[in-house]
Amino acid sequence: FAYADSGIQQNATTPLGRLTMNRLNLFDIPNAKGKVIRKLTLDEVLPITNTAITSDNSTNNRIWYELNGEGFIHSGDVQPVANKLNEMVTNISSAGLLAEVSVPFTDAVYDLQNPEESIRLYFATTHWILGLTKDSAGKWWYEVLEDFYQKSYFVNPKHLRVIPLDELTPLSPSVPANEKRIEVRLADQLVIAYEGDTQVQLFRCSAGENKNDVSLTPIGNFTTDYKRASRHMIDGNDHHMNTFNLPGVPWISYIDVNGISFHGTYWHNNFGVPMSHGCINLPPDSAKWIYRWTNPVVGVGEQRAYKMLGGTKVFIK
Repeated sequence: FAYADSGIQQNATTPLGRLTMNRLNLFDIPNAKGKVIRKLTLDEVLPITNTAITSDNSTNNRIWYELNGEGFIHSGDVQPVANKLNEMVTNISSAGLLAEVSVPFTDAVYDLQNPEESIRLYFATTHWILGLTKDSAGKWWYEVLEDFYQKSYFVNPKHLRVIPLDELTPLSPSVPANEKRIEVRLADQLVIAYEGDTQVQLFRCSAGENKNDVSLTPIGNFTTDYKRASRHMIDGNDHHMNTFNLPGVPWISYIDVNGISFHGTYWHNNFGVPMSHGCINLPPDSAKWIYRWTNPVVGVGEQRAYKMLGGTKVFIK
């Protein structure tokens, strides 16, 4: 199943939002003290018809969304999504093709003879297409790598956008590697990129939650030695507080051996607020920028790149 299969078309001028949690309140005003209009459910998709900024200074994310003209919800619980269908690509090299989900969600099937066994893939997640196959009813599917367990599942080709080469090339390749650096400011939940002394980018992030007044994101100097465009992240690392199962985490730039990394995030939209087990959560497009701008360069068609002490410097404070 996928949202796209519902037949509901997206208005080109109105963005969509997917609810990232279950039983969330929709309020009549952009404030949790407002009147509850109704409960919203996990993966419900509604038009984002307006935004509002609250006067609440207790949080770095003061943005609320109006959904479908009905009422308001805090933006941290709503993933902005699109609903765009794609033509099937038939020329798939032995290295595979990197693609991203272009609809709010789609259910990948493990066994085409038993379509009830599935896993949900969400908008902006990235996946490696290995080939094409046709089921007994004559329907085409992409065979997609399940990279944690090293097996395959099958996805409707209309729901995956093959990422073109010009979106995978390095950014600022002429800048010497030693002139690039990233600063993460935990107090402000900011990621800032520099070329020499010039600031070239700034993103809101969600770094590690505070435990005993200490961030789960480690402080210190690091390098982005290991990168991969997609990873099924399961359970966690030495910093985990609970378990998780997140297929297709996009645009990962690791900075230490415990798995701490910059990566795209689709399970919340609460950037500016500490949310993670230690990683530096970013909107997918922001994580993609970091992935393309930092060293080492991941070659087109390659699933990963590793170079000891060859990555871009990262300073976390």
